[in-house]
Amino acid sequence: MTNNFIIRPAQAADRDFIFTLSPGLAEVAELPWHTDAVVQKMQDDYIVEVIDKPVGPQVTLIAEKNNIALGFIHACSHKDSISGETCGTVPLLAILPKSQGIGVGQALMQAAEYWAKEQGYRLLHLEVFAHNNKAQGFYQNLGFEAETLHMIKEI
Repeated sequence: MTNNFIIRPAQAADRDFIFTLSPGLAEVAELPWHTDAVVQKMQDDYIVEVIDKPVGPQVTLIAEKNNIALGFIHACSHKDSISGETCGTVPLLAILPKSQGIGVGQALMQAAEYWAKEQGYRLLHLEVFAHNNKAQGFYQNLGFEAETLHMIKEI
């Protein structure tokens, strides 16, 4: 497979593209104890927070082909809850549905891993919605393993 797309730093002009992928990030949550609107608002608010109010080391990258954006990733610093060490984390990764399965996600994750290594981090952390089996399988194929499981009960 020839991956003739490039990975580049996000620019202000990419903001609208990033927000077009937000509904896809929210819809995979499948959290019946929260309305879809609440999950979507959380997702949009988080994107605004990381893009418009950056704190600490972080990077947002765009994958594109022929000057057309295919997906994005955001990586930043994170304090590991077990060791307390600073590590990298990937809180956002989204690929256009028509661009999934061609290596875009893998290339973006490799770029985030490279960024984390450049920062001197030993670990790369991420979270994925519990019902997002497709994403969990993707991350497991990249070598990620579950460390803790956050559980909730509607009462």
